[in-house]
Amino acid sequence: MATPAPIARLLGDDRFAALAATLLTLPYWTSGIAKLTDLPGALGEARHFGLEPAILTVAATILVQIGGSLLIILGRQAWLGAGALGVFTAIATLIAHPFWQVSDPMARFHERNTFLEHLGLIGGLMLAAILRDRKG
Repeated sequence: MATPAPIARLLGDDRFAALAATLLTLPYWTSGIAKLTDLPGALGEARHFGLEPAILTVAATILVQIGGSLLIILGRQAWLGAGALGVFTAIATLIAHPFWQVSDPMARFHERNTFLEHLGLIGGLMLAAILRDRKG
C-alpha cells in the first residue's frame, strides 16, 4: 500500500525533519543549556557520580549535548552528532541508572524503565543518522 500523498509530502519536507530532529535532541540541548546556566550545579552532578576532573567532564558534556544536537538538527554531519550523543547516552546511562544494583523492587523498576528509555533514544539517534545521511 502506497503512502498517502499528504503524508508523503510531510515526510519529505525538510522542515518536518528539522522539527523531528529538534524534538529528538530536546533532552540533550536543554540539558546542555541548563548546565551552562548553572555551572556549580553541573559540577556538583559530575562530582556526585565520581567524574573527575569535574570541569573537564562538564565541558565535554556541554559540547556533546549542544554540539551534537545542532549537527543533527541542521543535518550537517548528523552521523557525527548522533554518534557522539549515542555514545554519551550509553555511558551516562550505565553510570546513572544501574538498575541491576538496586535492591528495592519499585526503585529497580523505575531505574530499569529509565535505562530502557535511554536505549530507545540511542535507537532514535541511530535512525536520525541514517535518515539525515540519506537526505544529504
